[in-house]
Amino acid sequence: MSDLGEPASPCISVCALDANDICMGCYRSAQEITDWWMASAKEKQDILARCEERRQADSPIRLL
Repeated sequence: MSDLGEPASPCISVCALDANDICMGCYRSAQEITDWWMASAKEKQDILARCEERRQADSPIRLL
């Protein structure tokens, strides 16, 4: 995402944290959610990369 502006928030309005403080909807940590609005575009890209890693590592079926 170079020079494409600010990444959009990954929030999908499924706001519930699991036992590890990871959102079950967007896979951001509680700290990443808090930091999102003040993060630079690069920091947001880094957060999104970590979210994708968590999503891929998660079970294909997740019970809410």
